[in-house]
Amino acid sequence: MIRNVLSIAGSDPSGGAGIQADLKAFSARGVYGMAALTALTAQNTQGVCGVHLVPAAFVADQIKAVFADVRVDAIKIGMIANAEIADAVADAIEPHKGIPIVLDPVMVAKGGASLLDLSAVDVLTRRLLPLATLLTPNLPEAAALLHGPSADTRADMAEQAQSLRALGPEAVLVKGGHLPSQESPDVLATAAGLSWFEGLRIPTANTHGTGCTLSSALAAELAKGATLPEAVADAKSYLAHAVAQADTLSVGSGHGPVQHFHELWTLREGHSR
Repeated sequence: MIRNVLSIAGSDPSGGAGIQADLKAFSARGVYGMAALTALTAQNTQGVCGVHLVPAAFVADQIKAVFADVRVDAIKIGMIANAEIADAVADAIEPHKGIPIVLDPVMVAKGGASLLDLSAVDVLTRRLLPLATLLTPNLPEAAALLHGPSADTRADMAEQAQSLRALGPEAVLVKGGHLPSQESPDVLATAAGLSWFEGLRIPTANTHGTGCTLSSALAAELAKGATLPEAVADAKSYLAHAVAQADTLSVGSGHGPVQHFHELWTLREGHSR
């Protein structure tokens, strides 16, 4: 049976992040993707130049419409934007207990633009973190949620993962891509303790949408019945290969997207088949 996964996030018209990246990752990981939009952005590989928020009530209407008709096997939550939307999302998904929820606390775009109103951080923490099966912050996001400094060592990452888990999510994956190192380790904190997932830093500027892609791949794996460690291992491997193949694309002149379909597309004589 093909699993159905719902993304609740913002739109990226250049296709590398947000809803567009989520749907690509869902497809690449073999699940059927659905989307409820929280915001429209005007952005490309060089940055964000505008954001138009969807009214909170209509965000809720989109989610309710999906649940009224379609079996939902997992949820990925990305860009929330403000406190009203955070409350609306929490209200809409709270009645549906038992569905795996991956929460990617999107706060800042790759180019530096803020994607989360500061007033929303409190609502995100109080309402959405306790609903999450897995929280997936990068180092700046983890620091913002904890109102502290960004981790710059593995020991700091481990401590922050455990501190974030104490706020309510079932598990926390703190991503180490911002570490000042040639390595890119992630740490998973669960009730069973800490697990490390190693990775090497890949030399490319084309990393637009990596957080969206990883969290969507995680939601896809959880929808298919994987355990948390299995889902993290599979999703991290998928993203590493997508980043490694990012330079085969030619999209924009800034931070280009990763190659979501690296396992499906082959290049022969200059043509994708």
